[in-house]
Amino acid sequence: MPSPSRRTFLRTTAIGTAAAGALPYGSTAAAGDTLPPGSTTAAATQDGMRTEREWAAFLAGSDLRWKRVPVTFYEGPFLGNGAFGAAVYRHPSRQRLTFVLGDSRVRDHQDNAGGALFGHSRLRIGYLTLETAGDVTGVDLRLSLWDAELSGTVTTAAGTVELRAFTHATRDLLVVNAVPGGGEAVSWSFTPFPAESPRLAFKPRPAGLRDNPAPVVTGGRCVQDLVAGGRTTTAWRVDGPTLTATVAHTFPDTTASEVAAQRLRRAGSLDRLTREHRDWWHRLYPKSFVSLPDARLQGFYWIQLYKMACATRADRPVIGTAAQWLEPTPWPGTWWNLNVQLEYWLINATGHTELDSLTHSLDQRRANLVADTAEPYRADSAGIGRVTQEDLRSDALGVPGQTPSGDFGVPETGNLTWALHNVWLRYRHTMDEGLLRNVLFPLLRRAVGYYLHFLEDGPDGRLHLPETYSPEYATTRDCNYDLALLTWGCHALLESAARLRIDDPLLPKWRDVLTRLTAPPQGADGLWIGADRQLTSSHRHFSHLLWFHPLHVLDVNDPAQRDLLRRSLAHWLSLPGALQGYTFTGAASMSALLADGDAALGYLNTLLTTYVKPNTMYAESGPVIETPLSGAQSLHDMLLQSWGETIRVFPAVPSAWAEVAVQDLRAEGGFLVTAARRGGHTVFVRVRSLAGEPCRLVPGGMTGPYAVLRDGRPAKWRESGGVLEIELGRGEEVLVYPRGTRPDTHIGPVQASTAPPWGLP
Repeated sequence: MPSPSRRTFLRTTAIGTAAAGALPYGSTAAAGDTLPPGSTTAAATQDGMRTEREWAAFLAGSDLRWKRVPVTFYEGPFLGNGAFGAAVYRHPSRQRLTFVLGDSRVRDHQDNAGGALFGHSRLRIGYLTLETAGDVTGVDLRLSLWDAELSGTVTTAAGTVELRAFTHATRDLLVVNAVPGGGEAVSWSFTPFPAESPRLAFKPRPAGLRDNPAPVVTGGRCVQDLVAGGRTTTAWRVDGPTLTATVAHTFPDTTASEVAAQRLRRAGSLDRLTREHRDWWHRLYPKSFVSLPDARLQGFYWIQLYKMACATRADRPVIGTAAQWLEPTPWPGTWWNLNVQLEYWLINATGHTELDSLTHSLDQRRANLVADTAEPYRADSAGIGRVTQEDLRSDALGVPGQTPSGDFGVPETGNLTWALHNVWLRYRHTMDEGLLRNVLFPLLRRAVGYYLHFLEDGPDGRLHLPETYSPEYATTRDCNYDLALLTWGCHALLESAARLRIDDPLLPKWRDVLTRLTAPPQGADGLWIGADRQLTSSHRHFSHLLWFHPLHVLDVNDPAQRDLLRRSLAHWLSLPGALQGYTFTGAASMSALLADGDAALGYLNTLLTTYVKPNTMYAESGPVIETPLSGAQSLHDMLLQSWGETIRVFPAVPSAWAEVAVQDLRAEGGFLVTAARRGGHTVFVRVRSLAGEPCRLVPGGMTGPYAVLRDGRPAKWRESGGVLEIELGRGEEVLVYPRGTRPDTHIGPVQASTAPPWGLP
């Protein structure tokens, strides 16, 4: 098999050095080719989804609905503003509705008491109960995605309550308007949870962990002091039918009560809060548009974007495994060996950099990433252990080839490098050179630098890694998880240095790694875990398959590597005992790489029918948010791929999807892509360049020959091996369609199959 180092990531593979046999640039549109009637430029294509009314009507089809009382977190509505939020479901012992509060900034601060999952654990807060005169007997509720509001009727044995609730988009306030009817009357009570690590219900208590004081509830306030210092205060106020509540956490000072009181004083009227809240959410969705003929999957997709905006913002903590909805769970922290990475993928194609708390946190906490390595390596290295809190502190990384250390007793080495691949994707979709220079390059240099300490020359003349840990499976030499990340990291550093014109002294070393690093261990059954470990038992994680997804270091356009992926994927999925939801999102994305849209859809349907809960949440012993979020990215992979400096439109659309519409999805290189599929064929693709990068386009599902127009005139382009190479400057756009046709360039919702809404219909 060719060495992966032969694959180039540098711009020299772009238009300037097109493959031999490429046609010279020319204007190949026929004389009769025109834009649609009434259009004078490519920008005048008939985009729909321009008004708030259109968006409200479209997203209403994806709203979650409840005709039955939700009993658990996995059934109920959820609200959030990036850190603070609430989940709505039945009281644990009475026929009442509760609003269970959560905040991803609320945690303990006990040092030397079990690390991130005990002494520094995120803490549950408590719940507000809507106290009604009669038992709740039924509900008719709807969670509007467009407004990010829950509304409807609660029916009780005494009457009704008209309910409207939201977590304010930009202020840490829960607002609930509850208007009683009939013989009903409403009030509120608060029940605190113990301020202890939820992991204690699953794992033994570590030495040194102390109990926090009991909470004190008085009037409209609950004060929870912490034994290590700091305070959490929950406060609420009732004005007529409207409850306003907040949670404040301060450390090391105990000013949380003053902070909470000030928030309530400054809340303002219900109308003002509603207007502010809706304005934020109404700006969120129109950045991009996706419409499918599969109503259930389409609804799932838009709920994930809503969920992501509930769970984080760029200036908030990295998403924890349960986000702010901290139910009973053994996972009260942030996991770095898969969870974080999967959580953030969907923000790139949708253009939501305002939700990228991962990049922000890695930038702001880089000193702690250095401290997470053992002292001998801190001069030039950085890393991160398996679990942290928002400060990104973990036990020192295990040292490859030596006695393991760290949170879980294994040398899990590649987690920071994988997280930085997410930053790379942010860079590639925006082409923000400031991000590349100031954040990605210096951090990736240190992450790869940690690996460089441990590479060994083998008798075969190749470089090898001593034992490291493949997440979820085993320790092995030449671990594919780490080989893939190291290979990608060196490629990315070389490309970054070239673009930034940095003459780094490590350039020869990175090139040497790519030239001499051992090939990925493999056999007839595909990629192994590593040189010492074949995949012989069920494995939910695709840690050994990062070569293909998401790193794209091995290229499926190479027949040998394509066959390797097919064999690896088939063998991985043939061992079913431990497979979980994210197994199938990974399988869907890898099938999309193979242009097998039917298989990709099959895996997504397995996710939805077997693993996803009624409200689209997911559980493995507790809430685990990354899996449904990664399902949205699997859908992106079916609709648009842009790895290898090539935009592939509709690369893996299932055969049953005769119609699909996308608008302003982002592709690597800083491109906005709009396209429509009708009658089983792609009728047009519009590409707008935001950065002036080389434009290489595969208009999947479109029958050639092609017309390529810029500003209503034939553009300069050529075709090479099915790829259209188009001259396109920054701010320019082209329209591509079958020559001789007059495509309908309207973008709007496609006709979708009927399906029950998410929730409890």
